[in-house]
Amino acid sequence: MKHIAGILVIIITKAVLTTGCKSNTGKEQPSSAKKDSVAVFILQKESFNKEISFPGELLPMERAEIFAKVSGHVSSIKVDIGDAVQKGQVIAVLDAPEMIANYAQVNSDVQTARSKYAGSLDAYKRITNAAKVEGTVAAGELERIKSQMMADSSNIEAAKSKLNAYAQLKDYLIIRAPFSGVITQRNIDPGTLVGTGNTKPMLVVENNNMLRLRLPVPEAYTSANPDASTVQFTVDAYPGVPFEAKLSRKAGALNLINRTETWEFLYANKGNQLKSGMFANASIKFARSAPSFLVPSTSVVTNQEKRFVIRLKDGKTEWVDVRNGIAVGNKTEIFGTISEGDTLLVRGTDEIKPWKELIPKFQPK
Repeated sequence: MKHIAGILVIIITKAVLTTGCKSNTGKEQPSSAKKDSVAVFILQKESFNKEISFPGELLPMERAEIFAKVSGHVSSIKVDIGDAVQKGQVIAVLDAPEMIANYAQVNSDVQTARSKYAGSLDAYKRITNAAKVEGTVAAGELERIKSQMMADSSNIEAAKSKLNAYAQLKDYLIIRAPFSGVITQRNIDPGTLVGTGNTKPMLVVENNNMLRLRLPVPEAYTSANPDASTVQFTVDAYPGVPFEAKLSRKAGALNLINRTETWEFLYANKGNQLKSGMFANASIKFARSAPSFLVPSTSVVTNQEKRFVIRLKDGKTEWVDVRNGIAVGNKTEIFGTISEGDTLLVRGTDEIKPWKELIPKFQPK
């Protein structure tokens, strides 16, 4: 009996020990960290096309604000708003009596200087001939007559230059059209005093036979190429009617205020159907010259400090700074220190910190 009791004690002791070990093992099991799985994709380059609408403005091919270069009263006005004019056509005449009087006075000064020069030149020729006979004319007298002749010659040239200047000012009294176009503004009437101090132009001339369509293109799109050299646009005056303009030039620099580059398209305005100053809505199809990285928009994380994507490398996360490009549907073009074949999280968040261990769950973008 004692032998049986000893055996039972040994069995019970082993059972207790075994239960304790299992209990300890069970307690240690939850302490091992469980790795979360996350949806990822393999980064690849793609080609794309996208059509984007931009607001724009129609401007005249040429526009001139006409101001008076001299002070005077408007004697007559030859045109009114809406009138077509040709280059060089007289459109207004100014009256400045004091300028006409000054011109006449300077013209008289020219005649006086010419007469004086003619007299001194004749005197110089006579005394030169007389001086051929030795001892007839003193050397000092000959030199004085020559100096006087040269001074009179300079005076007549100065008077001519002054006359030319007044003649130019006199010509400013006649206002001519700088190019062929249409009068779009008129701010004067006969008798109006005009001069260099005026803030409003007398007249405005515009050449609307060709219109400039200018579009502000955001920085992200400036390196993309339009799918064609033409653009379709509409205006509110003709709802639903498409017009076509041809790409002419690009500004070549960004506007530092709104970070856009101005693209200019030309529209042949036959029959002056469209008016300068109209707002237009243009659609441009863009395409990159080379493939680029397009990722789901949910992959790009933006917080107050940075914009980044989360890359999974060797099972651990890392934040990679990126810049946004063109948005194409639910995808976004990105630029940064990334390469084809990188593993990126489909849905990024700044709650996933760097160096966190995750199990990748691959899925197509």
